Amino acid sequence: MKVAVIKERRAHERRVAVSPDTVKRMVGMGLEVVVENGAGTDACFADAALAAAGASIAADPASALDDADIVLKVQRPLIDGEADVAELRYLKRGCALIGLLQPAQHPGDVDAYARAGICAFAMELLPRITRAQAMDVLSSQANLAGYKAVIDAAAEFGRAFPMMMTAAGTIKAARVLVMGAGVAGLQAIATARRLGAIVSATDVRAVAKEQVESLGATFITVDEAASHSAETAEGYAREMGEDYQRRQREKIAQALKRTDIVICTALVPGRKAPVLLTDAMLGELAAGSLVMDLAVEAGGNVEGSRPEEVVTTPGGVKIIAPLNIPSRIAVDASQLYARNLLSFLAVLIDQDRKLRIDTSDEIIRATLLTENGAIVNPALAPPATADAAAPSC
Repeated sequence: MKVAVIKERRAHERRVAVSPDTVKRMVGMGLEVVVENGAGTDACFADAALAAAGASIAADPASALDDADIVLKVQRPLIDGEADVAELRYLKRGCALIGLLQPAQHPGDVDAYARAGICAFAMELLPRITRAQAMDVLSSQANLAGYKAVIDAAAEFGRAFPMMMTAAGTIKAARVLVMGAGVAGLQAIATARRLGAIVSATDVRAVAKEQVESLGATFITVDEAASHSAETAEGYAREMGEDYQRRQREKIAQALKRTDIVICTALVPGRKAPVLLTDAMLGELAAGSLVMDLAVEAGGNVEGSRPEEVVTTPGGVKIIAPLNIPSRIAVDASQLYARNLLSFLAVLIDQDRKLRIDTSDEIIRATLLTENGAIVNPALAPPATADAAAPSC
């Protein structure tokens, strides 16, 4: 089978869906790997390194994708009308497309995958089970995002993070508040602690308290009883009601009076990100404070944040809202993402080196969006009708 990887063409994307290591492993599995010229350049994976690992280098996306059985992507493919290169048109009917496809945010794309007759898999829909841990792209990328957010905040902040005792006097340690203690938030806590900051954190889920405190941070509790029902069966945060959000804002407003840096990481899968910091709350921060909004792609946790801009409030608070933070560490992010995809391929490819889409497998069932010309994911559409006409995957 042919596995194709092309250059990512969406804005702010420097990652690639393959690495020299995973090329070597796929070739060892008996797969033919074709990579578009320059696909790994932004991640420091030269064509020569990928070729040395066993990949063939194609001159353009059309030749890379020609007759490919499996297409590995980071971002969803470009479709007609989006750009000069409409990547989807080059995918053959019956092939498997695997990537971060954002089906809830872009349902029109899912319709296009069905019309194209491809089997599309959205990696962000992986179930949170032990067997899927090695494939968990959200965790691998969020880990890096949490780390990079703190490093970027430290670079922008006008003061040092750790307490320093000098002959000229003592410099107080910076105080960091992390809002949202998922994978990104926990890594942000750990990184800020390593840099010497005094860290506190908040999350709607009760289970987050122990995790936060194990990293040496202080957990800010809003409503302990309500937090026990704030986690979905999949382990994600649930959107809370207006009463809880009001009480959370009141509690956080008090903490902001003694905070220097706020890192916001709260996301609700498939929904707009909750607003955690209002304009009024930002007014509680002292001039020179800094806020990082990691959720800006999903609408933002901070009122007034703007993608890829540094906004300064009338009170002198900087709001930074970077897009696609994992892409800013493209080498490590690509290596981890490529390994996630390699683990996923092990579920899709049988011993005869052929695609085997077994929907009785909960990993396949959860991630599969389209098959046989129909939308089959239960979260997106009712089961396909029997008369759907398209080649089988």
